[in-house]
Amino acid sequence: MKKLHFEKIKRLYGNYASWAIWAEEGDKPKSNMDNLSIFEDKNILSQLNPNIILVGLNISKRDELNKPFENFHGPLGGAYKIRYAFKNSPYWGGYMTDVIKDFAEKASNKMMSYLKENKIFEKENINSFLKELEDLESNNPTIIAFGNDAYSVLIRNLKDSYNIKKVPHYSTYMSKENYRNEVQSILHF
Repeated sequence: MKKLHFEKIKRLYGNYASWAIWAEEGDKPKSNMDNLSIFEDKNILSQLNPNIILVGLNISKRDELNKPFENFHGPLGGAYKIRYAFKNSPYWGGYMTDVIKDFAEKASNKMMSYLKENKIFEKENINSFLKELEDLESNNPTIIAFGNDAYSVLIRNLKDSYNIKKVPHYSTYMSKENYRNEVQSILHF
């Protein structure tokens, strides 16, 4: 990826998107999760893959994100399992985003109920997601949904246009080792 394109994505989508690249794990599984200095290294650009799209449903808390590419990179929650699962895999460097933008809701069942009652809102967010893929300049991307809810929204709207796979949500109660094994068995790496 070229630096100018990276900066464009950062400017347009950095408030809720990121990349599946993290600083090395330290002495604890969640250590260095919030180290965003990795995105300042010019060598990182060669590792980015806009044809792998990792998708969550929505952000749980809007006030948690203050810096570009911070989503999926905090010390809270289970995102550290993503780092562990994708390390040294073809999915490392994939683009990460949420299908529903700017709607903070921790309880996914409430989010899904809202979408059921507000189909226009869902369609607007799908259109925003498609614009994001266009700006990303993805070419026939593989879309990987984290969990049933993100998967159902994507399948409902995009099943005829994209290769969409589902892995367990990273907050699922299981060890990082079991999560990696599960993801590997689904994605075959």
